[in-house]
Amino acid sequence: MSKENVLTIVVALIVGLLGGYLIFNIAGQNKEPQVAMSVPQGAGSPTDYQRRIVEAEKIVAQDPKNLQAWIQLGNDYFDTDQAQKAVNAYGKALELDPNNLNVMTDQGIMYRKIGWYDKAIANFEKAQSIDPKHLQSLYNLGVVYLQDLKQPDKAKEIWTKYLQFDSTSPTAQQIKNDMAGMNQMPTSFKK
Repeated sequence: MSKENVLTIVVALIVGLLGGYLIFNIAGQNKEPQVAMSVPQGAGSPTDYQRRIVEAEKIVAQDPKNLQAWIQLGNDYFDTDQAQKAVNAYGKALELDPNNLNVMTDQGIMYRKIGWYDKAIANFEKAQSIDPKHLQSLYNLGVVYLQDLKQPDKAKEIWTKYLQFDSTSPTAQQIKNDMAGMNQMPTSFKK
């Protein structure tokens, strides 16, 4: 997704949330006060990734065959921008479940973040060989070809395949926008 599209989505969400808040507050001014409900501690608070990482590390140290703990650890490293640690945790998960397409794709995304595009492509292509309809790996494969390897024709080929399976989701719309932008690129970038 381009930075402009992400910014547009974030601004739209904020405006929508504020609008909804104002509407409900104005509409609720003439009503009787509501009884406050008890909320469990930690509910609604930001995720404590560091605590979760420490706990998951303890679990996998005691039980190295705990697939879910490795996946959670990889996801938490992913979410905290620790790409190399995420790659390693996902690698352990893939040793236990070699055909887990989502883990394979997430590891590929982290390979891309590190700059190991060949490994990212290998992961996405392996996921595609297992399930040609796995959209997340297909999407990310196109991203690597377009943004990192500057091969828009290859990205277009991959994303055309994506659009055969999904043509209406927000991701499909993003792909259509990116493909339309490819047609407007200077010829020095098109190659």
